[in-house]
Amino acid sequence: MSAAPAPSPAQGPAQGPAQGPAQGPGPVSGGPPPVLRTAAALGALPRPGHGPRAVVMTMGALHEGHATLIRAARARAGRDGQVVVTVFVNPLQFGAGEDFDRYPRTLDADLAVAAAAGADAVFAPPAAEVYPGGEPQVRISAGPMGHRLEGASRPGHFDGMLTVVAKLLHLTAPDLALYGQKDAQQLALIRRMVRDLDFPVEIVGVPTVREEDGLALSSRNRYLSTAERRTALSLSRALFAGQDRLAAEAALHARALAAPAAPQRAAGLAAMDETRASADAYAVAAASGRPPVPAAVLAAARSVLEDAAELDPPLRLDYLALVDPAGFTEVPDDWTGEAVLAVAARVGGTRLIDNLPLTFAAFADPPPEAPASRAKPAAGTAGSGRPGRAGGDLSGGDLGDMEVRR
Repeated sequence: MSAAPAPSPAQGPAQGPAQGPAQGPGPVSGGPPPVLRTAAALGALPRPGHGPRAVVMTMGALHEGHATLIRAARARAGRDGQVVVTVFVNPLQFGAGEDFDRYPRTLDADLAVAAAAGADAVFAPPAAEVYPGGEPQVRISAGPMGHRLEGASRPGHFDGMLTVVAKLLHLTAPDLALYGQKDAQQLALIRRMVRDLDFPVEIVGVPTVREEDGLALSSRNRYLSTAERRTALSLSRALFAGQDRLAAEAALHARALAAPAAPQRAAGLAAMDETRASADAYAVAAASGRPPVPAAVLAAARSVLEDAAELDPPLRLDYLALVDPAGFTEVPDDWTGEAVLAVAARVGGTRLIDNLPLTFAAFADPPPEAPASRAKPAAGTAGSGRPGRAGGDLSGGDLGDMEVRR
């Protein structure tokens, strides 16, 4: 499971560069965390006396993203609480032809990361302990959300994920469970399952941790060659391009509304087919109060991904979508509120995902059109009957001088 978004690399990643397992406060006991292999051993683990029990579920191959989750769990649990880390490569969430057999299994290294980040215990059961009767006959259904985006690309994946999460929640009996926002659809489904099935646990999302160049940390990054990694950077660059476009659209709209008679100027420019207006239809839309900003965000991100498809090795896009964070349905062009810009692609033989949360503000209506003022005719022109220019003065002003960076 994993971690989520940050500002563009130009602004620097939110978490800073990954630097290996940074030191956390360490287990409350002061020694290395015990490794529990059976449900019975986990059940015998004493619960904390006063603080909460927090769980961080992983499939191993721990990196700084996981360490960030464990440190966040330690901070939430406090010194009186308890942090349990699970390490289990769940066969139910791998489809045919996926990387279950080659998925990295590095338990000794994982224990060192968990201990340094502050885990009190590590539950690392074999598959026969989690599924003693073989594949379970009863599974959690992910419902409609489980068939969208990742679910459409990986049929059955989310049913298998929710089944093991439900089982691990029962076995660990935590007060809170922390998951990375990098797997945003997974996080949304876990929250939905907990709500719908009344699990007595608080679900906490933790932002994605990124490399200094913007690449989201993932256990699968180790599959990438040097050339493939360069191509893989296009995922985060596409997301940040969409984020930058959203900021530009908001600034454009604010500037347009601040300009005198902005809607009239935009309409006049469009009617005159001025290059400045026709070069960016969003400028006219922004001034009219109904900018199709989601479409602009997607277009900016898609442009980066289309360029990446020409690289060597190429990026092969699976999906790019702008969705609501609760149901993962695509948002309409008049969307306001929270959204997730999500992408999945293959580079070489490795499939990668990433996402960025965005906030679409409600755009204010443009100011009402002021009544036209009649200029006092100059001496000697009274009664000339010459009409003035319709639409106001279009020779200058803020809107006419606007340019939108692409």
